[in-house]
Amino acid sequence: MQLEGLYTPVITPFNSDLSIDYAAYGEVLDWQLSHGVGGIIVGGSTGEFFSLTLAERCEQFAYAADRIAGRCTLVCGVNDLLATQCVELATSARQAGANALLLAAPPYILPSATELAGHVRAIDDAADLPIILYNYPARSGTAMDDGFIKEVAGMPNVIAIKESSGDIGRIHQLVSRFPELQLSAGAEDLVLEFFAWGARSWVSVIANFMPRQAAALYECCVVDGDFVRGRLIMQALLPLMHCLEHGGAFIQCVKQACALRGRPGGPVRPPLLAMPGVLQQQLAAAVDD
Repeated sequence: MQLEGLYTPVITPFNSDLSIDYAAYGEVLDWQLSHGVGGIIVGGSTGEFFSLTLAERCEQFAYAADRIAGRCTLVCGVNDLLATQCVELATSARQAGANALLLAAPPYILPSATELAGHVRAIDDAADLPIILYNYPARSGTAMDDGFIKEVAGMPNVIAIKESSGDIGRIHQLVSRFPELQLSAGAEDLVLEFFAWGARSWVSVIANFMPRQAAALYECCVVDGDFVRGRLIMQALLPLMHCLEHGGAFIQCVKQACALRGRPGGPVRPPLLAMPGVLQQQLAAAVDD
């Protein structure tokens, strides 16, 4: 399985009572498909998976698979504090018709490289689907280091890594040391560097509300190899990307940006709260620019 293009980690729209707004969710999925994304990720951090029940997450997989109906790649995030629940989610994703899984380290537990590799094998045994590793130590607490990758890179179903550490040096290391793994851009403000180092897929948060602009950057750098123009596009997007990555209210920023662009989203679930007014103003200025 080759990862090419934009993979949008879609938001989960909520009603005012904080139930999932499936009418809006269907609109979100259809709008992404109308912009020709390479894939849709359901159950990622941007989708607030951590605030959903197991039943809601499995229902979401099934709904998305039915709505997408094979029109693009469906990737399901199967991450949770409970390893057994990760296995259950992986099985549910397979039954729904997912094409691949997005798998991070279980948070808080701080597993060793060998323990984390065992977790990957358990997911692989349960689902037998392509696995995209998700390295986000700022949220999981565990870095997918060389020792871990050496244990899993030879597994046929481990095909790629979404690198979200924010460490540019890690991009160089992955390309140099593990060329068998596809590299997927997982940090908005470093996406140009990912493309320069050969990444051919981008898990693009801004594609939730600016898919045309995200596609323009991707096509310019990856398809056309025009990094001069690519830098100009990146310069225009960078204040927005910085606001998302470093504003301190990531999910709220994404949903607010959707609202500013006339896209559905709704509130966030507790313990998250609405964005502070100052950050709303900063985000609105970045989106306008």
